[in-house]
Amino acid sequence: MSRIRAWKTRDGGSCMSNPEGIASLDGLCATPGCIAHASRRAALGFVLTSMLAGVGFSDPASAAALTKEERDKLTPDQVIEMLKSGNERFRTGKMQAHDYLEQKRATAAGQYPAAAILSCIDSRAPAEIIMDAGIGDTFNARVAGNIANDDLIGSLEFACAAAGAKLVLVMGHTACGAIKGAIDKVDLGHLTSLLDKIRPAISATTFAGERSSKNPAFVDAVAETNCRRTVTEIRARSSLLARLETDGKIKIVPSMYHLVGGRVEFLA
Repeated sequence: MSRIRAWKTRDGGSCMSNPEGIASLDGLCATPGCIAHASRRAALGFVLTSMLAGVGFSDPASAAALTKEERDKLTPDQVIEMLKSGNERFRTGKMQAHDYLEQKRATAAGQYPAAAILSCIDSRAPAEIIMDAGIGDTFNARVAGNIANDDLIGSLEFACAAAGAKLVLVMGHTACGAIKGAIDKVDLGHLTSLLDKIRPAISATTFAGERSSKNPAFVDAVAETNCRRTVTEIRARSSLLARLETDGKIKIVPSMYHLVGGRVEFLA
């Protein structure tokens, strides 16, 4: 049961606009026009809505990160819905008011991320921002073309088998430069061997139009094929992750981020 109490600041003081400690049911200052807590009231309303909906990452009112108990109660499908909700907030301009300093403090002693995201190095596709996630909510691995080599697969094994994440999300994106480079057979230092890992997706892509890097539709089709192949490769090369998925403890899911519009499309 909620109790009526006067709002106290984190350092134990009273609200400057409410020195008498006038209380309200939500525990925040009830003084009309209190600027200090108006935004906190709005955030609290968002949190209550998120709790009722059963989804949401960091609590924007307290900026608290996920606890182990909260994370462990989640199913892989619930984590997917959390990511979808975060992406919807991002693309509609209704992102949470993150207090990154408080999130930093909350996670200093431990981390309990719900998902591990393998995405491209592209500067336009930062997964945490796209999903409106906070510090401590997601593991994030980034490499050109969102490929899966031994080190990245080992990192995903750590994220899920050792640290308890419930989802591996492989996220490709439209207009990917790495995909274009693979199509054009770019030869440039260590990048060449990286692009070699993407090239099988080119021949594996069924496409009726012009098959060149100058055709955006073909580039995006190859990017989707590459994303699906990365998921298949993770399952094939990691018996550990494959077993966790078979047991229903995790899901490994491909997705595509659309630069125009900002939507993350979760692929079947």
